[in-house]
Amino acid sequence: MIDPWLVALDIDGTLMHEDGVVSPRVIAEVQRVRDAGHEVMLATGRSVSMTLPVLERFQLTPRYVVCSNGAITLGRDEDALTGYSRVAVDSFDPSGVLATIRESLRDASYAVEDEEGFFRYTGFFPDSALGALSEKVPFEQLGEHQATRVVVISPEHAIEEFLSIVEKMGLHKVTYNVGWTAWLDIAPDGVNKATALERVRDWLDIPRSRVIAVGDGRNDIDMLRWASESGRGVAMGQAPDEVLAVANEVTLTDLEDGVAELFRTF
Repeated sequence: MIDPWLVALDIDGTLMHEDGVVSPRVIAEVQRVRDAGHEVMLATGRSVSMTLPVLERFQLTPRYVVCSNGAITLGRDEDALTGYSRVAVDSFDPSGVLATIRESLRDASYAVEDEEGFFRYTGFFPDSALGALSEKVPFEQLGEHQATRVVVISPEHAIEEFLSIVEKMGLHKVTYNVGWTAWLDIAPDGVNKATALERVRDWLDIPRSRVIAVGDGRNDIDMLRWASESGRGVAMGQAPDEVLAVANEVTLTDLEDGVAELFRTF
């Protein structure tokens, strides 16, 4: 009987390449760690509807799943159609945030995710970005519902320019993270992957010293810092410098099967 670890894995840029490809070697190593008795779960910025297919792809059925950068936590539920139901949801009124951002990014595209994982958006989003549960609405309607997150994309801006604009906004009432390209995720105040994972860790009664988290993006910074304090916070090799700075380990890039290489000796 082993002492199980809580293994929290980001999806995009960690388990999955940017083009959606997943290496068979990564799948095999993730399943081996699961079969050894560890609690292998996903902690992602993806919505619920875009996360569940990844569980199926890896044939994982963890007790908990963290979605929407920590705003939604799913628990395994045999009575639910998908096998999971929401056990924790954090939301906020997005109207003030939207008004603030639009002053600086008037030509950006905006989306608001509600507690059910439904997106209302304005502007243009790639087909795969929001999933099937979405509806285009006028900007004025985006603030009418409680939000688990606000998404802003502005492809015309270089990432560093976008970061500079965001920093000047002073979004002190919410937690924000920048993902791929000029993509901004805004979560409820004080909510991120780390806060959700700490709640899960407590529910599972796994000590902080047996936590390992793996990620590559700016939305993984809080998670990696949390894991590094007593356990293992592992950054992917291609991660930006600010992500590498908070991790206490670095593995190979996603294109080099970094997760498989990490788990090979786990």
